[in-house]
Formats: sequence, C-alpha cells, structure tokens
Amino acid sequence: NMEDALQLYNTFLVKIAIDTKTGVYTVSSSEIIFVEAQMRKVLVHTIAQTYESTQNMAYWIKQLDAKCFFQAHRSFIVNMEHITSFDHSVIYLFHNQFRAYLTRRKYTEFKEAYLLYLESVNIITINKWIVRVFIDLKKKRH
Repeated sequence: NMEDALQLYNTFLVKIAIDTKTGVYTVSSSEIIFVEAQMRKVLVHTIAQTYESTQNMAYWIKQLDAKCFFQAHRSFIVNMEHITSFDHSVIYLFHNQFRAYLTRRKYTEFKEAYLLYLESVNIITINKWIVRVFIDLKKKRH
C-alpha cells in the first residue's frame, strides 16, 4: 500500500555509519549491496567498496530495515534493491557481480518479502510519474 511505499522510500534516505578499525564511514542504506559474515569478519559490501565492520551480524540485522533487507542465511543480509535474480539456494546481486546463499527453509518467506518489496517500489515509481505529469500540466496552464 501507499504507506508501505512511503516508508520504503524514506528508508533509502537513511544514512548508516560503518565502524571499522580505520575509522567510521557513512553511507546511504541504498548503497549497501549486502552484509556478509566471513570467518570472524563482517564485511559490508557497498556500491563503492567493501568495509570490514567492527560490529557483528546481530547489530546489522537490527540496524537495517526489514522492508528493504533480508537475512537470507546466517552469513548474509541482502538489500532487496540490488537483487538481480535468485533460485532456491542462491541470490544474485548487483548485476550478478555477487552471490549470497539462501537457506532452503527461508525460500518461501524470502520470495514473499521480495515480491512485497517490488510492489512497494512500483507504487513509488507510479506516484513519482503521476506527480511529474501533474506538475507538467500545471506548468502548461500558466
């Protein structure tokens, strides 16, 4: 619905601090492609670069909005915005440049969450288009 779409839109405007051993970096949540636990490290993969976070996965699960991010596996939290495709065991991200595991028991829940996400994004896109048309019509009248 429209309320979910607006909440989703506002989520992408949120800035998130990534605390690393070398400093704190600020990124928009929409720039995060996925978060990955690898051995004892937590890596935050963004459009620009990968950061080694000092925070654990539990921190990132709480920090990232559930409407846009999904914990597909104990080692992966994915940003729905950057999903290219998926099957029953793998999610392909950012034009197939990255892969994240999808736990089989979470497949149905993930698929439903992703389809809901797409529905909200489509509502935002349609509303932006309507606003642009309305503004154009208003300009033509004056």
